[in-house]
Amino acid sequence: MQAQDISVLIVDDELSVRDSLYRWFKSYGCRVETAQDAYEAMNKYKGQNWDIVLLDIKMPGMDGVELQKRLKEMNENTIRIMITAYASVDTAVQALKEGAYDYISKPINPAQLDHIIRNAIEKRRLISEAASLRQKIEDLSLPEEIIGESQGIRKILEMVAEVAKTDATVMIRGESGTGKELIARAIHANSKRRYFPIITINCGAYPEGLLESEIFGHEKGAFTGAQFTRRGKLELADKGTLFFDEIGNISMKMQMDLLRVIETKHFSRLGGEKLVTTDFRVVSATNQDLEQDVKRGKFREDLYYRLNVFTLVIPPLRERATDIPILVDYFLDKFAKTMNKPVEGFSPEALDLLIRYPWPGNVRELRNIIERAMVVVKGKRIEVSDLSLPFDHEGYSLSASSLEEAERLHIQRILNRTEWNISQAASLLGIERVTLYSKIKKYGLQK
Repeated sequence: MQAQDISVLIVDDELSVRDSLYRWFKSYGCRVETAQDAYEAMNKYKGQNWDIVLLDIKMPGMDGVELQKRLKEMNENTIRIMITAYASVDTAVQALKEGAYDYISKPINPAQLDHIIRNAIEKRRLISEAASLRQKIEDLSLPEEIIGESQGIRKILEMVAEVAKTDATVMIRGESGTGKELIARAIHANSKRRYFPIITINCGAYPEGLLESEIFGHEKGAFTGAQFTRRGKLELADKGTLFFDEIGNISMKMQMDLLRVIETKHFSRLGGEKLVTTDFRVVSATNQDLEQDVKRGKFREDLYYRLNVFTLVIPPLRERATDIPILVDYFLDKFAKTMNKPVEGFSPEALDLLIRYPWPGNVRELRNIIERAMVVVKGKRIEVSDLSLPFDHEGYSLSASSLEEAERLHIQRILNRTEWNISQAASLLGIERVTLYSKIKKYGLQK
């Protein structure tokens, strides 16, 4: 940060002091303004981003100590330097305790002022760089956008916003493919730990021995092939978030070890005795019925309650059919850009097929289906023939023996998918509520 980039506000009731300081800073190329009292200073301070403010302690009306408190409340990043007479050094020291950067005594020594200002400019540069780096970290750490406008997704996002403010342990429940890791990353990205890493451990991807080394790390020679000391993910997640994906897959021994480290935040690497301290937040996810696993003795009850402090249950895609067209548009746009294919959309028949399909693999399956369709599509829009859906899923065909039978089946599926929310079902079907009631009566449909 160069001097010409620095803005300086000088506040002093003595014209001679204001004038000399004004000319001194101008000679450096700074942008400078002056004020003769606290009230004029506050008026000039508002609406501008001042880098440095020099303010006299002894002024009529509001003194410099009170003024610097108010300026700090308005913008704590501005560097505030007190100007004081020798008799009021104690007052200047008090101002330092309350947030001022430094002080200089009258009569002002140019060499001392030069030293203070150079240090202040350097500090202002570091503050600016730190703010820029924090913004870059936030931009890089933002998870992929969570897409959806259904009531279920809106509720989840509201809960994410609330729990992210805390350090509470979170368990995310939901079927495979619903986006549990995406929710975990959203919690981390909105938490105070977002400037530190989120470390993911896929508990179902490793055999027990390898998982233990992956989590705790190991010392050189701890086992055959351990040629180097290796830090585990517990250490890598220090001050950040540790995300255990599919936590229900870990062994009973690992459950006991994990419970101990969650409670104490102390552990030893494999083959070592030295205690390592780490500070991490735990977020876990599972698609299993852990309550039943606890009853069957497959999952420790104490660990279950330790992990299940705050629960988020992500609804499956079949229960939020209103989100399907929105997700379809999102993935279509994404793959059109990455594949450089000018595909404009889906045919009405193809979109209807996607809405009617029950999506056992949830959003992940929908994403994969659209990606495959984008690979094979030849025209400007995706047709039914471009979709590789298993039409006989769950024992039914997407076709019917008559139009009337097809309509009955389709209405029944939409009603079931929306849990008989008449307004939501009518919106999906593109008909009025009264028309839907009429068709329910006509076909004798029931919950």
